[in-house]
Amino acid sequence: MSTAAGQSQHEAGPARPVRRLRRAERREQILDAATRAFARAGYAATGLDDIAAEAELTRAMLYRHFDSKADLYRAVLDRACTRLAEATGADNFDDDAIPALLRAAAADPDGFRLLFRYAAREPDFRELIDSITAASREVGRRNLARVIPEGPWLDWAANLIPAFTLEAVIAWLDAGQPDSDQAADRITAAVHGVMAAAHPTP
Repeated sequence: MSTAAGQSQHEAGPARPVRRLRRAERREQILDAATRAFARAGYAATGLDDIAAEAELTRAMLYRHFDSKADLYRAVLDRACTRLAEATGADNFDDDAIPALLRAAAADPDGFRLLFRYAAREPDFRELIDSITAASREVGRRNLARVIPEGPWLDWAANLIPAFTLEAVIAWLDAGQPDSDQAADRITAAVHGVMAAAHPTP
């Protein structure tokens, strides 16, 4: 480099360094951006260019981490599933289940909506949601069987309560997460109403 060129660069100030993220960090950045973009416009209407713009990266950078839009969408859903399982556990529907579900939804509202509102409408990803739904029903039935007699109304409650609870949490997110300190008690009261209705009348 000539002296003049060196002086010119010095006068202009040092070049702004580009922060190079480790591969795992870059992948998380892309997943965060994709979650926001997919939750805003849906799978079909969201292109890789939209996700690249959301992440402030090039499309080529996305392809270094994900083979296709479908691959990226599945990775977003898988991460949301993992976070949900870590936050709520998978085996019991106890007193902490609904508060834990609300905390998980509040921590990642876009991911929660993608799992339980948008992905269910996508035929290519429906099997993932169906597997979550089936697992929720099995857990619900096992726990409800302790308090509801065996029979068709136990089946009814086991199908209804997981679906109702998820819809109640999404509605709470859509309403702006009101009364966060009381939301779990309100949803729990509604669930107990379903449980009471499932008991046979004398």
